[in-house]
Amino acid sequence: MLQRLSKGLARCEEITAAALAAAVTCLILTNIAFRALGSPLYWVSELAIYAMIWMTFLIAGAVLKRRQGIAVTLVSDLLPPTGRKLVGVAVDAMVLLFALLLAWLCWGWYQPLTLAKTGFDTQAFQGQTFNFIYAENTSTLGIKKFWAWLIVPWFALSLSLHGVANLTQSLMALRGRV
Repeated sequence: MLQRLSKGLARCEEITAAALAAAVTCLILTNIAFRALGSPLYWVSELAIYAMIWMTFLIAGAVLKRRQGIAVTLVSDLLPPTGRKLVGVAVDAMVLLFALLLAWLCWGWYQPLTLAKTGFDTQAFQGQTFNFIYAENTSTLGIKKFWAWLIVPWFALSLSLHGVANLTQSLMALRGRV
């Protein structure tokens, strides 16, 4: 069940990242055309940047789920099969630890419970916490930046799910059940 959920999420992340890659291409080409006509659309560049950031985080989660990240395998290739499995368990545990730490940091960054306690009043939240995450607008789009930054907590939660699934799979392989 966990493996299926993780694989399905990774597939959704890949599809969304591919759509964002196409959107980035269209946005950049649109901006080139408008610049050539002498009236650039500055918001298009900012939107392309945010789309590229989201695309990168989404595909990174899927890549780590599939264990297709760049790796130096010089030492692990020299190890016997059990040693390689132990290295795999260690790597999966570190990925999960990173994901959980990032999720914890995002919780402290967004402080959703404190925001809820203030009745979602961002002014009261800022006065109480000195955290201005909900106040800053994007340069040209005019939306609150925290909406664009939501990809970071999403990545943390997604990577946590993938990390648990991969670690479970690695531990089962170590025990000889896979």
